[in-house]
Amino acid sequence: MKSAWLAGGAALALSSAMVLAQDAPVDLLPPGFDEPAPAPTPTPTPRATQAPAAPGPAAAPRDPGEAGASQSGEVVQPLPTPPAPVGGTDLDLADLPTLEELEAMSTDELDELLGLKPKFDIPPAARRSMEQVGILGQREGGLPAASLARQPAALVRAVLAGTTRPMVSRWGHILLRRALASRLATPEEMDPVEFATLRVRALNALGEHVVARAVVQDIDTANYSPALTDAAVEAYIGSADIIGACPAVRLVDTRRDDAEWQMLAGICNAYAGEATRAQNDLRRLLSRTEDDRIDVLLAQRVAGSAGRGRRAVTIEWDGIAALTPWRFALANALGEPVPDELLGDAEPDLLRTAALTPALTPLQRARAADIAAASGILSSAAMVDLYSQIFAEEGAEGDAAVTASRLREAYVGTDPLQRLAAIRDIWGGGGGEFSYGRVVLTAYAAARLPVDDALADDADGLVAAMLAAGLDRDAMRWAGVVDDGSVGWAMLALADPDGSAMVSDGELDGFVDEDDSPRQHKSRMLLAGLAGLGRVADAEIAEYGERLGIDLAAQTRWTRMIERAAEVDNPALVAMLAGLGMQGSGWDRMTARHLFHIVSALRRVGLEAEARMIAAEAVARA
Repeated sequence: MKSAWLAGGAALALSSAMVLAQDAPVDLLPPGFDEPAPAPTPTPTPRATQAPAAPGPAAAPRDPGEAGASQSGEVVQPLPTPPAPVGGTDLDLADLPTLEELEAMSTDELDELLGLKPKFDIPPAARRSMEQVGILGQREGGLPAASLARQPAALVRAVLAGTTRPMVSRWGHILLRRALASRLATPEEMDPVEFATLRVRALNALGEHVVARAVVQDIDTANYSPALTDAAVEAYIGSADIIGACPAVRLVDTRRDDAEWQMLAGICNAYAGEATRAQNDLRRLLSRTEDDRIDVLLAQRVAGSAGRGRRAVTIEWDGIAALTPWRFALANALGEPVPDELLGDAEPDLLRTAALTPALTPLQRARAADIAAASGILSSAAMVDLYSQIFAEEGAEGDAAVTASRLREAYVGTDPLQRLAAIRDIWGGGGGEFSYGRVVLTAYAAARLPVDDALADDADGLVAAMLAAGLDRDAMRWAGVVDDGSVGWAMLALADPDGSAMVSDGELDGFVDEDDSPRQHKSRMLLAGLAGLGRVADAEIAEYGERLGIDLAAQTRWTRMIERAAEVDNPALVAMLAGLGMQGSGWDRMTARHLFHIVSALRRVGLEAEARMIAAEAVARA
């Protein structure tokens, strides 16, 4: 593959069509229209010979064609001739519906038959261009709008289509979300709707349904394709905004006819004023459904809330084995309580969305919040807000209430040791795969602790917590407390915003000797991060690469692409390629070579802060 194609597509040659002059003007008027008709010659009106009649209504003026009329006062006009049939054929009435069929048609079907179905849901003056699509401008922290404009469409398409899973890195997730939400111009030779569709799909795959919904709302519904409609509906369902999907459901012909789409159509018809038709359609669907009857019953409840007379529908969760995204969204849209056991057994992908669902109580959102924080969906400040609500809730019980109480103690404890003990309790209460969410929760409480040798035993955890929220300056205060060769020292060596000093051979040797992680994965991540940031000499890279059994210089198709994107200084493409390389279920799936190329490319395109945080997170979580 040639390297130049990443810098931009080939130049397009512009050509203009030649216009040939005609020999003489062509008369477009039909015969008889090129010369004006002669004006009629006025004739004298004959003088009456009898006495004038009594006054009465004036006679209508006579047409000049009546000069040859045989009777006085008679008006003679030729009968109108019917117009010639279009195309020389008679009008075919065979396809017209019968009266019975017309009576059975819905309003939408009648509108479509008569050509009255609207194609736009906003007035012409409010319609928006698709030249740039996104919700985050460059002044608001977004990436440059023209970043991908001259990139090959095939490359951008492959990168976005390949992003189908969550990231292993919290900071990688945050970076990719920023890139996908930026207001970007479409790459050349790519349809803007396709570009938007791929970005919305990637956001949905990350669990960022709220951001995906905001992106699709930046596009006029009249511009939706069936693929973008499907991605938009997934975003609306993921954010429990069922009614928000209705403009796309009613205006875009997707040719879908599955049960979920039929339920959506019924709900949207009800909110369009066709409550009777909607309930009839949903009743017919209920009669044909065996396994997912609760979904149709929930849809009937949602549709019924749009009409004046609400039909009583009883929802029973007995016998329901799993909580699906559609079922979860319908229940939240209704405010229908979801059994705790179903919510507790939900898949992580569903729990990521539950953390942002306002229909759930703060206690129900707490467990999901750990997963969302570890993934990068929730910030540390958002976590503190959630547990503050739990603490303020009267009668709150359970693990979340205990955590909320301990979090308050971590902020307002009478002495540093008491506050540290509360932070330590919060860390121990997380447990499982997503315990890193508790580290995110305590970031600001850790930053409030004074730097003290009495707290040195927990310095590694405190540094990890502060860096989880990007508090690198606060973390660097502990540089004189952490032990050389410790995990805390390694994280600070990577996160130092003023890091101009090189890490020595002896410092690396001490860390590798003390590393007891599986396959010395932390040491591999440290070496890759330092090499990517340019904070270790080439000799040490070669020595410890051989010692740890890694080759950072080995090339793959992905490494060549991200290196080329960094060479042409394209931060948006580097961020998307980094996200492509950080997909996975855990840090054990991340290789040192991938981390090296990600950190190096990010640093070279001006995203050094993100590079430092990703490298430090790798050491903390490996």
